[in-house]
Amino acid sequence: MIYVTERAKQELKRLLDAKVDWPSACLRLVDRGQGRLGLGIDTEAQDDQVVEYEGEKLLVFTPELDSNIKIITLDVEYTSGEAELVIDEEIVKQSSATGKVNWFPLSPALH
Repeated sequence: MIYVTERAKQELKRLLDAKVDWPSACLRLVDRGQGRLGLGIDTEAQDDQVVEYEGEKLLVFTPELDSNIKIITLDVEYTSGEAELVIDEEIVKQSSATGKVNWFPLSPALH
């Protein structure tokens, strides 16, 4: 699951407007390997997930990056008055229970 906070959307839009002079371009969240994520400039591909802001495509990523075992949050932290994008990843613990569960009635209480 990938979440982009409102503050992060504002900062991503500011960066895109200030740094990119390519009308159909947006930012792409990518897996850089070894557990690291990064941002690049790209255009939307056919199966991409899209984050929009103010009616514009802002951020795209592949469905594989939006896996159900991780929660990824893009947010902004302010250090020395400057906005800094931060990416937080949380591994969702998967249940080890699989297969069929057999239920047995409890013994009646003794009085």
